[in-house]
Amino acid sequence: MPRPRQWTEKTPPRSSTVVRKLTKAEIIEEIYPEVNASKKNIHRILDLFFDAVKTGLVNDCVIELRGFGTFEVKTRKGRRARNPKTGEAVEVRDHGVATFRPGRELKHRAWSIRS
Repeated sequence: MPRPRQWTEKTPPRSSTVVRKLTKAEIIEEIYPEVNASKKNIHRILDLFFDAVKTGLVNDCVIELRGFGTFEVKTRKGRRARNPKTGEAVEVRDHGVATFRPGRELKHRAWSIRS
């Protein structure tokens, strides 16, 4: 039986809401009792997973994880913008932005969360 999560609570600046953050170390702690592997090996597997996702995104792949969601890089169109510090007009070129779209199962579970 999985044990309850130990969440780290941090209050962000200029906000009155509490943000619950789950770190990689906490994910490893949660996985550890469920599998027959050392924490070091779990850490290595997570790093390999993240590297595979990053490599796929950089190579213009869409990463689809059924029941979880989809990672992809979308192109944001270039535009004229202003440097907020100096007020100077600058050109921002077209550039890629990594996005995540939650899958149906995750979306439904997130909808049921009450603040």
